[in-house]
Amino acid sequence: MMKMIWKRRQDPESGFTLVELLVVIVILGVLAGVAVFAISGISNNSKQSACKSDVNIVQTASDAYYAKNNAYAADIAALKTAGFLRQVPSTGNGYTVAYSATDGSVTGGTGTGYAGCP
Repeated sequence: MMKMIWKRRQDPESGFTLVELLVVIVILGVLAGVAVFAISGISNNSKQSACKSDVNIVQTASDAYYAKNNAYAADIAALKTAGFLRQVPSTGNGYTVAYSATDGSVTGGTGTGYAGCP
């Protein structure tokens, strides 16, 4: 069997067999499938990290507003107007940042397909 394969490889006009090509295609398909699932997990982690970061930024701005004015801001837009935030967190990222004017607490809403931020 090995002699037959070796002889076939010595022929300068011979190419790859159909079985060899199919094996390579199957291996590439398996690798592509693994890569797709790995990348989707990375995307979900980034959304969760962005949500946590936005919550921390708004909470810090709320604390700074309270330290300066001895009262909590009416909403997140008021924190931006007072100069404690550069921009209001976007709602198009699959999560929302909620602010309470009564106690200055900030929470992050959950999105679909990934764990929400605390």
